[in-house]
Amino acid sequence: MTGNLWLGTQGFSFKDWVGPFYPAGTSSKAYLQTYAQHFPAVEIDSTFYGTPRPSTILGWYDRTPDSFTFAAKFPRQITHEKKLANSLPEARAFIETMRALGDKLGVLILQFAYDFNPEFQARLDDFLGELPEGTRYAVEVRNRGWLTDDFRFLLEQHNAALVLQDLHYMPRVDWITADFTVIRWLGRRKDVNVFDRIQIDRAESMQAWAVLVRSFLERDVDVFGFFNNHYAGHSPESVRQFAEMLDIPLSSTSPDPPQMALDL
Repeated sequence: MTGNLWLGTQGFSFKDWVGPFYPAGTSSKAYLQTYAQHFPAVEIDSTFYGTPRPSTILGWYDRTPDSFTFAAKFPRQITHEKKLANSLPEARAFIETMRALGDKLGVLILQFAYDFNPEFQARLDDFLGELPEGTRYAVEVRNRGWLTDDFRFLLEQHNAALVLQDLHYMPRVDWITADFTVIRWLGRRKDVNVFDRIQIDRAESMQAWAVLVRSFLERDVDVFGFFNNHYAGHSPESVRQFAEMLDIPLSSTSPDPPQMALDL
């Protein structure tokens, strides 16, 4: 048995990609449809700023192939402003809205800021326990104080994945706390501010990640992996490089897209 693999970028609406990735003259309305011809998944960043309109969800659904997969972040009102306090109504409304994607909804991510520290562990435990079943949830922390056995056990109890990060100030860990995992290659914002080409050589680091991802898949763990532009400068090329290291096809419309079990 092998796990399933979904690879993509964090976001798709970048003018700098027109020319290097999107054909010259591509309008912003055509970005997602064009993107989905090349990659099988995308992480939506706009949900961090608020729950999208149902019409927006329908547009995402209609402009992508049946095999396409979305990941999305919970709104910042829930994770950053309220720090989960009294936020279950908003969370449930967000989840219900996102479920309009049907089988195309892969995972929803709770991304927390540095000031969401381990003092909030009981609150997180209660919150995860109240989320609707049937959707995959992942937790991303930016404070290394969370990385304890107690936190790992908490996530395992809820079948919630710890987001594995390539972030300059966070330790790289290989915890598997669910039957799936999420990897976010983030980099550092100040290193890159133009996104039209690769500007940082990440080959050595990516090779190490490729070994880890292959080990996860061999253990029947599903993997969602998303590259940020700040990681190396141009995330579409980062995805391509990583897929080559794993020797997999990328097109979500191919007969054997990477959502299917990887041939190991």
